[in-house]
Amino acid sequence: MTLRSLTFVIGTGRSGSTALSRILSTHPDVLSLNEYMASVGDAAFPEGRLSGAEFWWTLFRPTPYFANMIRSGLLMPEFLYTRRPGRYTARTTGIPALSLMVLPHLTDDPDGLLDELRASVTDWPDRSAAEHHEALFAWLGARFGRTAVVERSGYSTGWAPGLRETFPYAKFVHLHRDGPDCALSMSRHVGYRTITLIREIRERTGVADFAELTAEHVRALPPELAPLLAGSFDPALVRDREFPLHRFGALWSELVADGVRFIDALPVGQGATLAYEELLDAPREELTRLAAFIGVEPLPRWLDDACAQLDGSRRGSAAKELTAAEFDGLKESCAPGTRALSAR
Repeated sequence: MTLRSLTFVIGTGRSGSTALSRILSTHPDVLSLNEYMASVGDAAFPEGRLSGAEFWWTLFRPTPYFANMIRSGLLMPEFLYTRRPGRYTARTTGIPALSLMVLPHLTDDPDGLLDELRASVTDWPDRSAAEHHEALFAWLGARFGRTAVVERSGYSTGWAPGLRETFPYAKFVHLHRDGPDCALSMSRHVGYRTITLIREIRERTGVADFAELTAEHVRALPPELAPLLAGSFDPALVRDREFPLHRFGALWSELVADGVRFIDALPVGQGATLAYEELLDAPREELTRLAAFIGVEPLPRWLDDACAQLDGSRRGSAAKELTAAEFDGLKESCAPGTRALSAR
């Protein structure tokens, strides 16, 4: 089966993106790849040519960042495999990269689908990483009878330039949500709390990649940060720490501004935007527009089911739950991102 289109949904995360993946997965023509990029990461895009067996390893090996979180007892709601465990565990075999979030989104038998994939992929010929990924998307499309691929990962704006270079024909959707609401949600999510601490480690050490860290770097870190670099750590270091809200507002602003710049630089027809609040206000219109961009029909039954899945109860959460001073401070830290969206 030939794939008609490849679309990446990029954004900050905590912006209704998981709900969007679920909605897209119910369309009979869409192969919804949930957290694919977050799962495979840079390791799946090496330079040069790869054998099928070498490419398979990039899909099978556990994602180190997530493996450390699971061993430490920090389970994100996005970790679908840990809700209904199969033959793989973090403490023994390790949970394969594709199994943690991608395959359980497609099937109730992720172990069986992984076995099917292994039998096929390991025999593939030598080719570039991009060609292997395209072949994988086509294989999954044929397996599930879908012709349009939509990949969606949270915290994915940073992937966009590399994906554009690797798949120059791909389309991109920038999904965003109200700044204070999104930042508040980030502040309560163990993944974003961990991300904030990792960013702090990078700021303190001056390294861009943890592979550059030396023993001296680690010794110089405060005791509440250094353990995060180990294979497992006390989850209280993440769960119980006090985080200033403005750090999450600044993170939201940074990611949103990057997303706006990226989408605005794309050729006409390859970029689109989707605001979570507009999706809640006019779901049929926004999903019809999204379907046209992806290249599938906005089927009436699909639209009916999608509208029933949307939940706007968390809209305006920051204004409702924070004090006036906290809310004003969070709005101020979100101001650069808000201005970037307004200038579009």
